[in-house]
Amino acid sequence: MSIDQYEPYGPIVASTMRVATWNVWGRFGDWEQRQVAIEDTLVEEAPDLVCLVESWSAEEETQPERIASRLGYDHHFFEGDWQQDGWVSGIGLVSRWPTTTREHRLLRDEQGGGVGEAVYALIDGDRGPIQLFIAMLDFPLGGSAVRQGQVRQLAAFIQEVTRRRHPTVLCGDFNAGPDSDEIRMLTGKAATAADGLVFYDGWEIAGDGTPGYTWSNANPLAAVARYPDRRFDYVLSAWPRRGAVGHPTGCRLLGVVPFEQPQLSDHYGVVAELRY
Repeated sequence: MSIDQYEPYGPIVASTMRVATWNVWGRFGDWEQRQVAIEDTLVEEAPDLVCLVESWSAEEETQPERIASRLGYDHHFFEGDWQQDGWVSGIGLVSRWPTTTREHRLLRDEQGGGVGEAVYALIDGDRGPIQLFIAMLDFPLGGSAVRQGQVRQLAAFIQEVTRRRHPTVLCGDFNAGPDSDEIRMLTGKAATAADGLVFYDGWEIAGDGTPGYTWSNANPLAAVARYPDRRFDYVLSAWPRRGAVGHPTGCRLLGVVPFEQPQLSDHYGVVAELRY
């Protein structure tokens, strides 16, 4: 098959979808105040897909349900079983469009330990299917080996349930910087976790040129952990399909407020525009 060197993807799709990912810190701290501020921020951004890590579910409602109501969307779900004091922590999705498939996988080390999980949702978008994954990897600063194993499990999951013709988007809190081996495996800067599976990093391609730290000592909720500043949270999109679908055209942080003001979460969020 010959490739047009001047138009390798065919005519480029001009339209985009907006995807947000945010570790929202459950119901810790003054969670009601934070919840309102998170909702206000997302209403202002109006993302088509909202991926929530450390989201919450309680007996009377779920966080995705509340956010969906504020955005005026009908589609949302929560997956999780990490029991807290009167609530459950897990992964949430809020979507402008219906989801037709949903699957949850735990990501564990060889002994079955560690903390990590991923959710797959097939989105029935108005311009075609979107294959969306939301992931959280283990958190210790020295846990790169565990996270690399989790990335391999995640890559196998992605290859198992997706088709290459549709856009594949991977979001979440990876607890690893862009120079780590586990992220380099996903972005093609090291041997990939699965043959032919490589992602664009929305911030690298279309950020503002700053490091884009989502775990920042400028945030007092993060500073107490005495971690270095890191970019832990990502919107990743698989190598573009026909029309360059999935290619990032813009990327920015969510929920950044001055140190002395009430914080929305211990992480800043990320929102990206992807061709779609």
